[in-house]
Parts: sequence; structure tokens; C-alpha cells
Amino acid sequence: MSDIVWQTDLDGLPEPKRGKVRDIYDLGHELLIVACDRISAYDHVLHPGIPGKGKILSQLTNFWFDHFSDLVPNHLLATEATEFPSHLRAKAGVLQGRSVWVKKAQVVPFECVARGYLAGSGYREYKDSGEICGIPLPPGLRRAERLPRAIFTPATKAESGHDENVSFDRMCREAGEELARKLRQLTLDLYEGGAELAAKNGIILADTKFEFGLVEGEILLVDEVLTPDSSRFWDADRWQPGVEPVSLDKQYVRNWLDASGWDHESPPPSLPEEVVLGTLNRYVEAFQRITGSDPVF
Repeated sequence: MSDIVWQTDLDGLPEPKRGKVRDIYDLGHELLIVACDRISAYDHVLHPGIPGKGKILSQLTNFWFDHFSDLVPNHLLATEATEFPSHLRAKAGVLQGRSVWVKKAQVVPFECVARGYLAGSGYREYKDSGEICGIPLPPGLRRAERLPRAIFTPATKAESGHDENVSFDRMCREAGEELARKLRQLTLDLYEGGAELAAKNGIILADTKFEFGLVEGEILLVDEVLTPDSSRFWDADRWQPGVEPVSLDKQYVRNWLDASGWDHESPPPSLPEEVVLGTLNRYVEAFQRITGSDPVF
């Protein structure tokens, strides 16, 4: 097992903004984004982290950026540390495989979520109201059941605490109707394209979230794309409506936390070695099946 990169502190650069799993260095008109090995669940960062996870997420996102390049531009300037600006190349040993040099964009303050199956917060909302984000669904749907069609369910982006599922009408009011409609269509197109490729490799893409930014009025795909952190990946051969799916994503960690008796408010328990290894194995398997190659550690 490789060492865990918990965080980065790069000499000569401004102090990074630390997200739950990424360190982001603001360098003027560009950003350096470093995917660390931290893992979060239920708005808590967990310990000890998953060795190599940041490299898996970064490399898988870059695969999808390339796959979707004809559909939407992205914020990438360079993905190889040897191609970063000269003052960063000396740090290539830390940065290679887990970092990207990107354009700084004005990030749209909504998570753009596409759902093709009933799971997670969507399932909980459906049980209470028969709807998700104001979208009515047929009665009697079971957990993990395929929806009649993929739906767009935006959420607010919270700096801390929970993101909040909101209606498309609210997104239109706050982001502007023209932009909201473009992002809804783009989100659904990306979801369908990702689901199609995943299905060819025996994986169900149940749902996922995208982030978009604007540079001089142009919409860019930013952040992470179709990773086990941002998506629900299920093993297609073992999927059955009404039954907990066999996942290749972060749900494995959530399930362990739920079974541990943790109250979701106090400091979370440490992840045992078998959960760390089980998570890593699931992330690696998702990467291999989607890309047809191994992540480079």
C-alpha cells in the first residue's frame, strides 16, 4: 500500500484553500488543483484516508474530460506535472498523477445532478413526497429502481454542511433561465454518455453530479467528473431493484459508518484497515473497468 498524501504545503505558493478532498492553489488567472487522499462522508472528513485515492480521482476525471471534449470544453491547461509552469516542475514528485493546472472559472453555484435510478437523498425525498426536486415520479418505485427517464435535480453548493436539493425553478431564478436550461441539457447529455460507456463495461451509473464554470461567457466543465466520489457506480450483473446495490464507490464507506452506530454528528470513528482496503479496491476496479487500464500510482 502506498503512503497517504493527506494534504500538501508547497513552498513558494500561497496557502491553499482546502476542500474536503482537494487542495486548491490560487495563482492568479489559473489554479493548481491537487487531489489528496482524504475521504469524506456525511460532511465529515474521515481518517486515515485512502492511499492513492487522489491519483485515481484525478486520472479518471482526466479520462472523462478527454472523452467528452467534443461535447463541452473543460478547464484543463495541463495534466502532466512536467508541463506545468516552471516554478511548479520542481514539485513534480508530489504533483504528478494527482494534480491539474486549470483556468480559473466563475463557478456556477449549483451542483448539477443527474439521476437515472432511485437512490440516496432522491430516494428519501421520493418516499416522503413522491417527488424529487419538484419532479413527480410514478408511485410504487423501489429503492435502486431505474427511473422512466433520467432527471435533472440541482442542488445548492454549501461551503460547509449539507448541499440542499432545490427545484429547477429556483435555479432559473438565481442563475438565470437561459444558463439553467443549458446546464440542464448538458448535464443530461453527459450523464447519458457516461452511462452508455459504463454499461459497456458492466457498470450502472445510477447518478452523478457535475460542476460548471464560466470563462468570458463560455461554459466549461470543471472539478471532478464521473468518479467514485461524485457518482454511484453499481455492478450491473448483481443489480436488483429493492435490494442494496453492490457498489464501486463511496457508498461502501457510508454503509460501514451507518452500521457502526455513529450518530453523524460527533467525530466519526476511524476507518479500519479492511474498510480502507475495501474502498481502495472498489475505486481501482471502477477505474479499470471504465478506462480499460490501471491508475498510475
